[in-house]
Amino acid sequence: MGAKSTHAAGPVHLDRKGEQWAAKTLRHMTVEDKVGQMIMPWARVKFLNAENPEYLELLKEMRLYHVGGFGVTIPVDGGQLVMSEPLEAAALTNSLQKQSKYPLLMAADFERGLSMRLTGPSAFPAAMAFGAAGDPQLAREFGRISAIESRAIGIHWNWFPIADVNSNPDNPIIDTRSFGEDPALVSRMVNAYIEGAHRGGILTTVKHFPGHGDTDTDSHLALARVNASRERLDSVELVPFRAAIADGVDAVMIGHLIVPALEPDPNRPASISARVINGVLRKELGFRGLVVTDAIDMNGLKQFFHGTEYEISGAESVAAVLAGNDMVIIPGDVAGAYDGLLRAVKSGEISAARIDESVLKILRMKASVGLEQNRFVDLSAVETEVARPANLAVARQVAERGITLVRDEAKLVPLKAVANATHGAIVAVVFTDHARATESGRTFANELRKRAPGAVVYYVDATTAAQLHDEVLKAAAAADTIIAVAEAMPNPRRTTEGHTGGSASLDSQSLDLLKSLVSDAPLKTIVAALGNPYTGGAIPTLKTYLCTFSDIPLSAASLVGALFGETPIGGHLPVSIPGLAQRGVGLERAASASTTKSN
Repeated sequence: MGAKSTHAAGPVHLDRKGEQWAAKTLRHMTVEDKVGQMIMPWARVKFLNAENPEYLELLKEMRLYHVGGFGVTIPVDGGQLVMSEPLEAAALTNSLQKQSKYPLLMAADFERGLSMRLTGPSAFPAAMAFGAAGDPQLAREFGRISAIESRAIGIHWNWFPIADVNSNPDNPIIDTRSFGEDPALVSRMVNAYIEGAHRGGILTTVKHFPGHGDTDTDSHLALARVNASRERLDSVELVPFRAAIADGVDAVMIGHLIVPALEPDPNRPASISARVINGVLRKELGFRGLVVTDAIDMNGLKQFFHGTEYEISGAESVAAVLAGNDMVIIPGDVAGAYDGLLRAVKSGEISAARIDESVLKILRMKASVGLEQNRFVDLSAVETEVARPANLAVARQVAERGITLVRDEAKLVPLKAVANATHGAIVAVVFTDHARATESGRTFANELRKRAPGAVVYYVDATTAAQLHDEVLKAAAAADTIIAVAEAMPNPRRTTEGHTGGSASLDSQSLDLLKSLVSDAPLKTIVAALGNPYTGGAIPTLKTYLCTFSDIPLSAASLVGALFGETPIGGHLPVSIPGLAQRGVGLERAASASTTKSN
């Protein structure tokens, strides 16, 4: 597997033959073909028999509605993702390509690489860990690796990088998905990712235009609002988007955001605003690529339309295209989106020239990744390109270099050798959404016990915090060292008590217990944010605080290595934490010569 693969896709490039194919294909398309090209529904990866109703529905969406491609994801069961294997994804994309009249553009939301949706691929930390590491070369390598692994399973377009500047600590949905709060840093990381992704052969998207970073609402749940002035937008929110456009980003995704400085109509979010799309993005910023909506089944947009799911999807799609979008993604009802657009074209509400303009862009994107020549993937490429050891090494480097020691007034880091410590000398409390269920929490505990076999570990969530409160505090009082790990990350539609508009924070009962731990023993308690770095801002008495900016198992393992001095600590905060620390803070620690990195 270490040998150079012969299956890798070439860099993103539109040559003369590709241009000619796109123009010729457009001329031979019916109006029905063209409308369908502008719609992208979900295709959920799992094994599907050829007669499975879900597979037949995908065929129907291609044959009746002529969809231009699919957003590839996985099923959700009870709020939990049902992970699939890379080979299943590759088999599904090949099967759909075989059944389609035109080559399909396959997209995915691989913000942390393929591991977001599939088991086995290289798992990278969230974007903010890259910001903390501060090295654009890591983002460039991430883009290249994500591209190669994506192309191996038949994905051509990633809805990443995120260009949002996370300036609001209460942001429930962007948070660690952003590279940070400094527009210049975000711009460097965004452009580095684009360059690496293009080199590896995948199309890129910056989102969520004109900027979702200064909001306090999850647009999956409700409408988010950006109250910044135009001057502020120009100096902060729009800076990374300008940089990405100059660097050749392929697509811009429009957020479901109310932005009064750009669109005064309170009933017209950016995603259906011609002022925002045609006025600001195209005319002022000069973007000539593909403009795509955020998922139109999100509540942030749906609330402006009424009727059945079919009727809402049609009305949303028409409004989006009239505003300047070239493609609508994830309609609640594919038939509704298709019929609505087709009626609008046939009635003259949307001109034929307007449709041709968008479809030509879509076809040119397909040609730029070689789909007019070969739409299939070689399944043998999966085992040679996905999760290569060199890829995993890059991910580990990001996780380790991103760890940031924000505060260490008690001089607890690195921990002294504790292999022979008595039982209970170290008490660790892992705060999570699902006690005993998270892989990252288990990884932390397992790695901790490798170094300190006598460590006692508690898992706490909203349902157990009150029940375990006294027991945890009693054990902590008798311990020499307390490690409190706060695992909280932004996730669509995630809420906690009192935060119905979304939350990336700990639930209130868990936070109360965490505050009690720190208050009772501030000089022997280490708090580590396995994800949301703003958690520490709610604990004014903490003395020792680290951030990983991500909750993947690799980040949990890297945290333990850093705590025990096995790896150096050199990250710096890419965001400010109110009441705690300013952007740029980061105490550096060299690796301890007396420690040996654990396997």
